[in-house]
Amino acid sequence: MQSINNKQRNPVNAISAKGLRIAIVESQYHHEICTGLSTGAVDAFMNAGGDSQNIVHVHAPGSYELVAIALALAERPDIDAVVALGCVLTGETSHDRYICDAVAHGLVDVTIRTGKPVAFGVLTCITIEQSRARSGGSKGNKGIEAMHAALSATRTIGDIRAGSIVARSPVALGASR
Repeated sequence: MQSINNKQRNPVNAISAKGLRIAIVESQYHHEICTGLSTGAVDAFMNAGGDSQNIVHVHAPGSYELVAIALALAERPDIDAVVALGCVLTGETSHDRYICDAVAHGLVDVTIRTGKPVAFGVLTCITIEQSRARSGGSKGNKGIEAMHAALSATRTIGDIRAGSIVARSPVALGASR
């Protein structure tokens, strides 16, 4: 399984991970898939200039538990953002819909409660083959995308709080009348 393909490399004007401390919470259910996602996330952090000492990596029993652990991590003052990684497959029952809905809403709630980005790196696939393709296979690695989202959101929120985001008129942004 490859971790970073050419389509997912850090863009030229990429957001830097330098000086950021990012937590990764990884589900242990569908271990092979989640390990691929985690490898991609760590590689993306390092390729963005991050320091391996600034990654806090913890495990959750399954995707449902990602929310509680993400909250505990996001509440830590030394953590800038959280990347939640997991895999939920459609089964014979509708349990996957309940799990995915609870996790998605729960992670958003963590972001709202703490003001820190929590990136959604949970695969919601029908088959294990689809998950393999999205955790370092032919469809890329959603762990990389989740880390990029966490880094970008963290920097943007920091800029907003520092007052360094300049308001621009719609015309300056290319909007037409």
